[in-house]
Amino acid sequence: MDVIALVGPSGTGKSHRALLVAHKHQADAIIDDGILIKDGKIVGGHSAKKEKSRIMAVRRAIFVLPGHAEEVRAAIDRVKPHRILVLGTSENMVHKITKALHLPAIAQIIHIEDIATKAEMEKARFYRLKQGKHIIPVPTIELKPHFSGYLVDPLQTFFKRSRTKRRRLGEKSIVRPVFSYYGKLSIDDSVIKNIVRAVVSREESVSKVGHIRVRHRYVGEEDQGLDIACEVTLSYGGHIPSLIEGAREKARRAVEFMTGMVVHEINIVVKALYVNG
Repeated sequence: MDVIALVGPSGTGKSHRALLVAHKHQADAIIDDGILIKDGKIVGGHSAKKEKSRIMAVRRAIFVLPGHAEEVRAAIDRVKPHRILVLGTSENMVHKITKALHLPAIAQIIHIEDIATKAEMEKARFYRLKQGKHIIPVPTIELKPHFSGYLVDPLQTFFKRSRTKRRRLGEKSIVRPVFSYYGKLSIDDSVIKNIVRAVVSREESVSKVGHIRVRHRYVGEEDQGLDIACEVTLSYGGHIPSLIEGAREKARRAVEFMTGMVVHEINIVVKALYVNG
């Protein structure tokens, strides 16, 4: 494993260009603002953008808060990246990050001035300072469980035309970069229902899955997650509370893993009990 770095002042577009730089230099992992990203997925750490003060945000970003560096080091050992791109506001900062995470010495440092024009950096600074938009270099769908309530480009349910108003949330506004390996992802409620039906119907004591309802929790026009209700018919003989709890948990994990959406509640209603003949 080796390490490269992208350095530039805050708000000059480092996160916006991180995926492009990583792609060009064959880096399969990125460390940015306290989180570890591997192959487009957040696999460790906690974002500095969720801290309530600037001092705590800086401490989070350089991995000096208790337990943060240990968590990310464990994630690095687990996912075994080939090359890591570290983002920082200065050469001193990226060196501190690599030291805190016990990473190899930085093999190459790329400065934002080498890959972005002055006009592009000024535009990035405008969006950061005036509109409060901060980019995390992963697809929107992957951000959802980690930044619920912070997205300005929320995942919506399509088949109907939606008019999404973007909210200003200071530096807690998070958007997806233009460049993404995954592109735009839209998921309809019918997909959620099919996932729940497939998972619940695999349970040995479930003889039939009936009506499934999916409801979205909105704050304004921002989708905050899902409430799901499912009707089932069970075969006689099992401990019903244990069966239902197991099915609920499996369905919740499957929906969150496959779609990236937050599931607040899953209710399973036993409509009938089937007695084998």
